[in-house]
Amino acid sequence: MNLLHIDASVLGDNSVSRKVSGAIAQRLTAANPGLKTTYRDLAAQPLAHLSGEHVAANFGGPQPAAPHAQADFVDGQAALAEFLAADIVVIGAPMYNFTLPTQLKAWIDRLLIAGKTFRYTASGPEGLAGGKRVIIALSRGGFYGPQSPTSAYEHLESYLRTVFGFIGVTDLEFVAADGIAIGPEQREAALKGALETAGLLRAA
Repeated sequence: MNLLHIDASVLGDNSVSRKVSGAIAQRLTAANPGLKTTYRDLAAQPLAHLSGEHVAANFGGPQPAAPHAQADFVDGQAALAEFLAADIVVIGAPMYNFTLPTQLKAWIDRLLIAGKTFRYTASGPEGLAGGKRVIIALSRGGFYGPQSPTSAYEHLESYLRTVFGFIGVTDLEFVAADGIAIGPEQREAALKGALETAGLLRAA
């Protein structure tokens, strides 16, 4: 089995989402010794954002001609291949300004490709990337639950549920550390709770 571990936080060792995603990956590899792990750090090695050349190439057009664009296209194809080959995907996803980091969005843009991870049919779009288990470690500075007055500001978990559901992922789990910007005590409590949850995840 293959595990793909993605981190997107720009905060390095100060990142809560990195700590939690790392704990999730550790839990899974400890429980499944034969698990092969691929790690991609989207902050350290970001993918470029989509260009017209990328979109054209994804629809069967010529590959980008400029050397830097060509290299990035190849890296984007590698990111897609990693995702398609993965049985389990673990993602560290912090909330920045109510939504996902731009680095994570650029990675997702390399995954949602018609004919690869979804297709359009007469009855509507159909996901082609089912059969995967996706576990997402969320970190959010405030509280955005359904009863919160700021619930309408939440565009991280809601977006990721939509994206992965669209491509056919039904085995989707979230481990959240919320309110981490409120103060040191809340940050510590949120991180502790998320790490405990990570340690209790089912093994496979």
